[in-house]
Amino acid sequence: MSGPTALADAVEGDVATTVRVNGNFTCSTEIRVGSNKTLIGVGAGSGLTGCGLNLRDAHNIVVRNLKIAKVRAGVGNGDAIHLDNSTNVWIDHNDLSSDTTSGTDYHDGLLDVTHGSNFVTVSWNRLHDHVKCSLVEHSDSNSGEDTGKLKVTYHHNAFSNCFQRNPRVRFGNPVHVFNNYVNTANPSYSYGIATTCGAGVLVEGNSFENMTDPTHVGEGSSPAGNLVERNNLYVNSGAPQTAGIPPRGRRSRPIIALPVRADPVTIAFMIERKGVTALAR
Repeated sequence: MSGPTALADAVEGDVATTVRVNGNFTCSTEIRVGSNKTLIGVGAGSGLTGCGLNLRDAHNIVVRNLKIAKVRAGVGNGDAIHLDNSTNVWIDHNDLSSDTTSGTDYHDGLLDVTHGSNFVTVSWNRLHDHVKCSLVEHSDSNSGEDTGKLKVTYHHNAFSNCFQRNPRVRFGNPVHVFNNYVNTANPSYSYGIATTCGAGVLVEGNSFENMTDPTHVGEGSSPAGNLVERNNLYVNSGAPQTAGIPPRGRRSRPIIALPVRADPVTIAFMIERKGVTALAR
């Protein structure tokens, strides 16, 4: 792709397409991604600066190896990657960031999964230098759309200098957060993972460093959810808050919801190398 306009044209609609992004494009309007798309960044720095991706009412999408930075609140949804009523999405090996000096609300989120999105995998990404990093559902009043959905897996991600929401979860059950690294340099208020609005979150095998509050049960005005933690490492960190029992549907192996058209070689590799159960819906 030679620029943001060409990229937007390439990813619209629902025709199955693989789009390779070569270069980092400055933009001011978010890019809507249609169903059956694979976006792959070429090289180490390809991606977007100033605008993000909007996955709305879509399914079967892979976003991989993109660097997305400096998306201001008010530019579309204000997120580097935003999911709205989308399913079977794989967010993998991306670098998402902004800064922590512009104020809490100058930027919005880096990766937000909202409005009944479902079967989402977030793997091997670096989310960093941001205040509110990743949100699962946007509102306490959206239970009608979200109940029974928002099944999300976060694994092998680095949340580095992310002050909050690593992630913050409403309603989602199960949400499995495993083998991630969470570290912040914020000297005032910060937390790692929060469960609210009856969500069911399993926090397993993660490493927390310099986190006064690794986990919260309830956050702000949002009522509590359930959170079970096990086999986590806490370095210079406080004690986790927990509540409830393991989320329903927990299996002996983590569930990775791959897009339905994922390359069978890739699926086989993940099953063999990462010990996961691949679901193509």
